[in-house]
Amino acid sequence: MQFIREKLRHPLVVRRLRVGAVHDVVPSIRRVTLTGEELAGFTSLGPGDHLKVFLPDPATGVLSTPIVTPDGALQRPDDAVVIQRDFTPREYRPAGNGRAELDVDFVLHGDAGPASAWASRAQVGDELAIGGPKGSKLPPPGIDRLILVADETALPSATRWIRLVGDDVAVTALLGVADATVEDYFEDDVAARADIEWLPRTDGPGLVEDALRSLGPIGERTYVAMAGEAGSLVPLRRYLRRELGLPADQVAATGYWRQGVVNLDHHAPIDPTDPD
Repeated sequence: MQFIREKLRHPLVVRRLRVGAVHDVVPSIRRVTLTGEELAGFTSLGPGDHLKVFLPDPATGVLSTPIVTPDGALQRPDDAVVIQRDFTPREYRPAGNGRAELDVDFVLHGDAGPASAWASRAQVGDELAIGGPKGSKLPPPGIDRLILVADETALPSATRWIRLVGDDVAVTALLGVADATVEDYFEDDVAARADIEWLPRTDGPGLVEDALRSLGPIGERTYVAMAGEAGSLVPLRRYLRRELGLPADQVAATGYWRQGVVNLDHHAPIDPTDPD
Protein backbone atom coordinates (compact mmCIF):
# COMPACT_ATOMS: atom_id res chain seq x y z
CA MET A 1 0.00 0.00 0.00
CA GLN A 2 0.96 3.65 -0.30
CA PHE A 3 1.49 5.58 2.91
CA ILE A 4 0.10 9.00 2.08
CA ARG A 5 0.24 11.58 4.86
CA GLU A 6 -1.96 14.58 4.21
CA LYS A 7 -0.21 17.91 4.69
CA LEU A 8 -2.10 20.89 6.09
CA ARG A 9 -0.85 24.47 6.13
CA HIS A 10 -1.49 26.94 8.94
CA PRO A 11 -0.92 30.71 9.05
CA LEU A 12 2.42 31.41 10.71
CA VAL A 13 1.84 33.41 13.88
CA VAL A 14 4.26 34.49 16.61
CA ARG A 15 2.56 34.48 20.01
CA ARG A 16 3.77 35.99 23.28
CA LEU A 17 2.56 33.89 26.19
CA ARG A 18 2.95 33.48 29.94
CA VAL A 19 3.79 30.47 32.05
CA GLY A 20 0.61 29.30 33.75
CA ALA A 21 1.97 26.20 35.47
CA VAL A 22 5.16 24.19 35.87
CA HIS A 23 5.16 20.47 36.60
CA ASP A 24 7.87 17.80 36.63
CA VAL A 25 6.29 14.84 34.84
CA VAL A 26 9.35 12.76 35.67
CA PRO A 27 12.62 13.98 37.23
CA SER A 28 14.21 14.74 33.85
CA ILE A 29 11.20 16.20 32.00
CA ARG A 30 9.48 19.44 32.99
CA ARG A 31 6.09 20.37 31.59
CA VAL A 32 5.54 24.08 31.13
CA THR A 33 1.93 25.13 30.56
CA LEU A 34 1.61 28.33 28.54
CA THR A 35 -1.42 30.61 28.54
CA GLY A 36 -2.45 33.94 27.10
CA GLU A 37 -4.96 35.65 24.86
CA GLU A 38 -2.68 35.17 21.87
CA LEU A 39 -3.23 31.40 22.04
CA ALA A 40 -6.57 31.98 20.30
CA GLY A 41 -6.52 30.30 16.90
CA PHE A 42 -3.60 28.01 17.72
CA THR A 43 -3.72 24.89 15.56
CA SER A 44 -1.70 21.68 15.79
CA LEU A 45 -3.16 18.58 14.15
CA GLY A 46 -0.21 16.29 13.39
CA PRO A 47 1.82 14.01 15.65
CA GLY A 48 5.16 15.60 14.78
CA ASP A 49 4.26 19.28 14.49
CA HIS A 50 7.03 21.72 15.35
CA LEU A 51 6.95 24.95 17.33
CA LYS A 52 9.63 27.59 17.34
CA VAL A 53 10.08 28.43 21.02
CA PHE A 54 11.69 31.82 21.61
CA LEU A 55 13.58 32.22 24.87
CA PRO A 56 14.72 35.30 26.79
CA ASP A 57 18.36 36.26 26.39
CA PRO A 58 19.97 34.79 29.54
CA ALA A 59 22.40 37.73 29.68
CA THR A 60 19.74 40.46 29.64
CA GLY A 61 16.43 38.73 30.30
CA VAL A 62 15.01 40.38 27.17
CA LEU A 63 12.66 38.27 25.05
CA SER A 64 13.16 39.14 21.38
CA THR A 65 11.08 37.58 18.62
CA PRO A 66 11.16 37.66 14.83
CA ILE A 67 8.43 39.23 12.76
CA VAL A 68 6.30 37.42 10.22
CA THR A 69 6.88 38.81 6.72
CA PRO A 70 4.04 39.25 4.20
CA ASP A 71 5.13 36.04 2.46
CA GLY A 72 4.84 34.05 5.70
CA ALA A 73 8.51 33.78 6.68
CA LEU A 74 10.20 34.66 9.97
CA GLN A 75 12.56 37.64 9.85
CA ARG A 76 14.89 38.34 12.75
CA PRO A 77 15.42 41.94 13.81
CA ASP A 78 18.94 43.17 13.09
CA ASP A 79 19.50 44.69 16.51
CA ALA A 80 18.24 41.92 18.80
CA VAL A 81 19.36 38.54 20.09
CA VAL A 82 16.76 35.93 19.12
CA ILE A 83 17.19 32.57 20.86
CA GLN A 84 15.03 29.76 19.54
CA ARG A 85 14.67 26.01 19.78
CA ASP A 86 12.23 23.57 18.14
CA PHE A 87 9.68 21.59 20.15
CA THR A 88 6.67 19.42 19.47
CA PRO A 89 3.62 20.75 21.32
CA ARG A 90 2.56 18.14 23.88
CA GLU A 91 -1.09 19.12 24.19
CA TYR A 92 -3.31 22.10 23.38
CA ARG A 93 -6.54 22.72 25.26
CA PRO A 94 -8.79 25.40 23.72
CA ALA A 95 -10.38 27.92 26.04
CA GLY A 96 -13.84 26.34 26.33
CA ASN A 97 -15.16 27.58 29.67
CA GLY A 98 -11.71 28.52 30.92
CA ARG A 99 -8.38 29.72 29.56
CA ALA A 100 -6.62 28.16 26.59
CA GLU A 101 -3.51 26.19 27.57
CA LEU A 102 -0.54 24.75 25.70
CA ASP A 103 1.79 22.18 27.25
CA VAL A 104 5.44 22.06 26.16
CA ASP A 105 7.77 19.43 27.64
CA PHE A 106 11.44 20.30 28.26
CA VAL A 107 14.10 17.66 28.81
CA LEU A 108 16.27 18.91 31.67
CA HIS A 109 20.03 18.57 31.30
CA GLY A 110 21.36 21.41 33.41
CA ASP A 111 22.54 24.65 31.86
CA ALA A 112 24.13 22.98 28.83
CA GLY A 113 21.49 24.51 26.55
CA PRO A 114 19.34 27.65 26.75
CA ALA A 115 16.03 25.76 26.73
CA SER A 116 16.95 23.45 29.59
CA ALA A 117 18.47 26.34 31.54
CA TRP A 118 15.32 28.42 31.12
CA ALA A 119 12.94 25.57 31.95
CA SER A 120 14.86 24.61 35.08
CA ARG A 121 14.14 28.11 36.47
CA ALA A 122 10.71 28.72 34.92
CA GLN A 123 8.08 30.20 37.21
CA VAL A 124 4.43 31.09 36.82
CA GLY A 125 4.20 34.47 35.12
CA ASP A 126 7.41 34.18 33.10
CA GLU A 127 7.13 35.26 29.47
CA LEU A 128 7.86 33.05 26.48
CA ALA A 129 7.02 33.22 22.78
CA ILE A 130 6.21 30.60 20.18
CA GLY A 131 5.97 30.57 16.40
CA GLY A 132 3.91 28.07 14.45
CA PRO A 133 3.28 25.32 13.79
CA LYS A 134 3.06 26.40 10.18
CA GLY A 135 1.92 23.00 9.06
CA SER A 136 0.72 19.57 10.12
CA LYS A 137 1.37 16.15 8.62
CA LEU A 138 -1.37 13.70 9.51
CA PRO A 139 -0.93 9.98 10.21
CA PRO A 140 -1.35 7.80 7.12
CA PRO A 141 -4.82 6.25 6.80
CA GLY A 142 -5.39 2.54 6.33
CA ILE A 143 -2.60 1.22 8.56
CA ASP A 144 -3.23 -1.62 11.00
CA ARG A 145 -0.01 -1.28 13.01
CA LEU A 146 2.22 1.57 14.13
CA ILE A 147 5.79 1.12 15.34
CA LEU A 148 7.20 4.08 17.25
CA VAL A 149 10.85 4.63 18.12
CA ALA A 150 11.63 7.61 20.35
CA ASP A 151 13.95 9.03 22.96
CA GLU A 152 13.03 11.56 25.68
CA THR A 153 12.87 14.49 23.27
CA ALA A 154 10.31 12.69 21.10
CA LEU A 155 7.97 11.47 23.85
CA PRO A 156 5.48 14.31 23.17
CA SER A 157 5.36 13.24 19.54
CA ALA A 158 4.96 9.58 20.56
CA THR A 159 2.03 10.59 22.77
CA ARG A 160 0.37 12.40 19.90
CA TRP A 161 0.88 9.45 17.54
CA ILE A 162 -0.77 7.09 20.02
CA ARG A 163 -3.73 9.41 20.53
CA LEU A 164 -4.22 10.27 16.86
CA VAL A 165 -4.25 6.81 15.28
CA GLY A 166 -7.48 4.86 15.46
CA ASP A 167 -8.28 2.39 18.21
CA ASP A 168 -8.08 -0.39 15.63
CA VAL A 169 -4.36 0.31 15.06
CA ALA A 170 -1.98 -1.79 17.15
CA VAL A 171 0.84 0.35 18.54
CA THR A 172 4.32 -0.84 19.50
CA ALA A 173 6.61 1.75 21.11
CA LEU A 174 10.36 1.20 21.53
CA LEU A 175 11.60 3.97 23.79
CA GLY A 176 15.31 4.49 24.38
CA VAL A 177 15.59 6.71 27.45
CA ALA A 178 18.21 7.71 30.00
CA ASP A 179 17.01 5.53 32.86
CA ALA A 180 14.00 3.86 34.42
CA THR A 181 12.67 7.06 36.02
CA VAL A 182 11.29 8.13 32.63
CA GLU A 183 8.91 5.16 32.56
CA ASP A 184 6.21 7.12 34.41
CA TYR A 185 5.93 9.68 31.61
CA PHE A 186 2.68 8.56 29.92
CA GLU A 187 -0.82 9.04 31.27
CA ASP A 188 -2.75 5.83 31.89
CA ASP A 189 -4.91 6.18 28.77
CA VAL A 190 -1.83 6.49 26.55
CA ALA A 191 0.03 3.64 28.20
CA ALA A 192 -3.01 1.38 27.84
CA ARG A 193 -3.19 1.98 24.09
CA ALA A 194 0.31 0.77 23.26
CA ASP A 195 2.69 -2.12 23.80
CA ILE A 196 5.52 -0.08 25.32
CA GLU A 197 9.06 -1.33 25.75
CA TRP A 198 11.27 0.96 27.82
CA LEU A 199 14.94 0.61 26.94
CA PRO A 200 17.11 2.53 29.44
CA ARG A 201 20.51 3.48 28.09
CA THR A 202 21.96 2.56 31.48
CA ASP A 203 21.31 -1.08 30.54
CA GLY A 204 23.74 -0.86 27.63
CA PRO A 205 24.07 0.39 24.04
CA GLY A 206 22.19 -0.96 21.06
CA LEU A 207 19.03 -1.98 22.91
CA VAL A 208 16.68 -0.11 20.59
CA GLU A 209 18.12 -1.70 17.46
CA ASP A 210 18.00 -5.12 19.09
CA ALA A 211 14.35 -4.57 20.04
CA LEU A 212 13.48 -3.39 16.53
CA ARG A 213 15.12 -6.41 14.96
CA SER A 214 13.34 -8.72 17.39
CA LEU A 215 9.98 -7.64 15.96
CA GLY A 216 10.75 -9.71 12.89
CA PRO A 217 9.10 -9.08 9.50
CA ILE A 218 7.14 -5.84 9.23
CA GLY A 219 3.78 -6.07 7.49
CA GLU A 220 2.79 -4.06 4.44
CA ARG A 221 0.16 -2.14 6.45
CA THR A 222 2.59 -1.21 9.24
CA TYR A 223 3.96 2.33 9.50
CA VAL A 224 7.22 3.12 11.31
CA ALA A 225 7.78 6.55 12.87
CA MET A 226 11.13 7.27 14.52
CA ALA A 227 12.39 10.45 16.17
CA GLY A 228 15.20 11.43 18.50
CA GLU A 229 18.97 11.85 18.29
CA ALA A 230 19.77 11.86 14.57
CA GLY A 231 22.84 9.66 14.69
CA SER A 232 21.07 6.93 16.65
CA LEU A 233 18.38 6.67 13.98
CA VAL A 234 20.79 5.99 11.10
CA PRO A 235 21.35 2.25 11.74
CA LEU A 236 17.64 1.79 12.45
CA ARG A 237 16.60 3.32 9.16
CA ARG A 238 19.32 1.41 7.35
CA TYR A 239 17.94 -1.86 8.78
CA LEU A 240 14.37 -1.02 7.78
CA ARG A 241 15.15 0.32 4.33
CA ARG A 242 18.12 -1.77 3.25
CA GLU A 243 17.77 -5.09 5.06
CA LEU A 244 13.99 -5.36 5.22
CA GLY A 245 13.47 -3.46 1.97
CA LEU A 246 10.67 -1.22 3.24
CA PRO A 247 9.75 1.61 0.85
CA ALA A 248 10.66 5.17 1.78
CA ASP A 249 7.06 6.20 2.43
CA GLN A 250 6.65 3.45 5.06
CA VAL A 251 9.39 4.85 7.32
CA ALA A 252 9.64 8.33 8.83
CA ALA A 253 12.88 9.20 10.64
CA THR A 254 13.25 12.69 12.12
CA GLY A 255 16.33 13.94 13.92
CA TYR A 256 15.27 16.18 16.80
CA TRP A 257 18.85 16.78 17.87
CA ARG A 258 22.36 15.60 17.09
CA GLN A 259 25.15 14.97 19.56
CA GLY A 260 27.58 17.91 19.43
CA VAL A 261 25.39 20.09 17.17
CA VAL A 262 23.63 23.23 18.41
CA ASN A 263 20.03 23.79 17.29
CA LEU A 264 19.85 21.03 14.68
CA ASP A 265 17.66 21.67 11.64
CA HIS A 266 15.04 18.92 12.00
CA HIS A 267 14.38 19.09 8.24
CA ALA A 268 17.95 17.97 7.52
CA PRO A 269 18.57 14.31 6.60
CA ILE A 270 19.60 12.19 9.58
CA ASP A 271 22.54 10.94 7.51
CA PRO A 272 23.84 13.57 5.03
CA THR A 273 25.86 10.88 3.23
CA ASP A 274 22.73 8.79 2.69
CA PRO A 275 19.73 11.15 2.46
CA ASP A 276 17.42 8.33 1.30
